[in-house]
Amino acid sequence: MFANLTGWHFLIILVIILLLFGAPKLPALARSLGQSMKILKTEVRDTDGKADAAAGDTAGNDAAGGAGATDGTAKKPDTTSGA
Repeated sequence: MFANLTGWHFLIILVIILLLFGAPKLPALARSLGQSMKILKTEVRDTDGKADAAAGDTAGNDAAGGAGATDGTAKKPDTTSGA
């Protein structure tokens, strides 16, 4: 998709972004984008972990006669991100 873009294309896109948002707002925009990417990565990682745990719990429940995991190993939400 981006194979045909050259340096000039990126320069033009950068100028358009500068015109739309202005130079003072760009650091805040970049910070917000970075935080959004961080949140997305942690959510995807958490979702993958829950899917793996659910598959493991299902196998364990079949062997244990349907008893759920009660050993207190449930993952607690991360409250350090501030979001």
